Amino acid sequence: MAESISLQATVPFELTGSRIDQAAAELFPEYSRARLQSWIKEGTLTANGVVHKPKDKLIGGELLVVNATVENSEAWQAQDIELDIVYEDDDILVINKPAGLVVHPAAGHHNGTLLNALLHHAPEMAHLPRVGIVHRLDKDTTGLMVVAKNLIAQNGLVEQLQDRSMGREYEAIATGFMTGGGKVDAPIARHQRDRKRMAVVEGGKHAVTHYRVVKRFRGHTHVRCKLETGRTHQIRVHMAYVNYPLLGDPVYGGRLRLPAGCTEELRESIRQFPRQALHAKRLELWHPVTGDWMEWEIDLPEDMKQMLAILEADMAADKDA
Repeated sequence: MAESISLQATVPFELTGSRIDQAAAELFPEYSRARLQSWIKEGTLTANGVVHKPKDKLIGGELLVVNATVENSEAWQAQDIELDIVYEDDDILVINKPAGLVVHPAAGHHNGTLLNALLHHAPEMAHLPRVGIVHRLDKDTTGLMVVAKNLIAQNGLVEQLQDRSMGREYEAIATGFMTGGGKVDAPIARHQRDRKRMAVVEGGKHAVTHYRVVKRFRGHTHVRCKLETGRTHQIRVHMAYVNYPLLGDPVYGGRLRLPAGCTEELRESIRQFPRQALHAKRLELWHPVTGDWMEWEIDLPEDMKQMLAILEADMAADKDA
C-alpha cells in the first residue's frame, strides 16, 4: 500500500539564494532532507512546475509543490512480539534488541521482525516510513536502538545520524591480543564477488570506527567501539580488516582461532558461540522534539558475560599452570 503526499508552499524572499533542498527542508520540516532530495530528483517536488536538481538556487516567490507517494507500513502485519522497552515517550522509543530479531522485513524474513512488533505496540506508527525505524542492528547484534513515533521525531533523528551528533558505542569480543586501541578509517561497499557481504573497497562509502581496549585475555580482547559513521556491518568489517575479527562472526570471522593450551571449556565455548559477539551498549542523542540531551546504557547480554567469564578463567588457569 502507498500513501499519497500533497504539499505546497511559497518560498519566502528571505530564502532567496537558497538551494531548493534547503528551502524545502525549511518549508516542510516534518520530512527528512534525504526524502525531500529524493522527491526533487524524482521530479515529484517541483518549483513553479519545473523539475530541478537539489542544488539549484531559488530567487524567492516560487511555489514548491509535492505530489509523491510513500510506502504505507500498514501493508505489513502487526505481530505480538515482546519488546524490551528501555524508554518511551510520545515521540521516541528506545529498545534493547535481542539476538535473532531481524529489524526490517526482507527476503526470507517477512514476519517476526522488529517492524512487525512495533506495529502491534503502536499501530499509529503505521503511516511512518519504515514504521519510524531510522537505523538498524544486524539480526544477531544485541543492544540499544531508537525508533521515532512521529514524522518530526523521525526527521530529527535522521538529521542527527547524518551530522553524527548521535552517539553510539558498542562492546565486542575480538579475536586476537590487542596491544592498544586505535582508529579504522577505511571505506566500505558491497563485496565485489559476494553481494551479501560488505568489504573495505577503494571508492566505497566513508567509514570510521574508533576502538579501545577494555580488557585483554590470552587470545581475545574485550573492546569498546564508537561509530563515527554508520555503514552496514561497519564494526564487523573494520575489525576483520585490522585482523581482529569478532568472536563468533559467521561472515567475517575467518578460520577458528584457539589460544594455545586453552581450557576445554573455552575451546568448546568458542566453537559453539552462536553469533558475532557485538552489543550496542550506549546510546546518546538530543531529543528530537524537546531538545534535551539523553543517554542510555544497557548491560551486556548473558552470552557475552558468560564468554568473558570463561576467558577470565582460562587466563587464570594459564597463570597457575
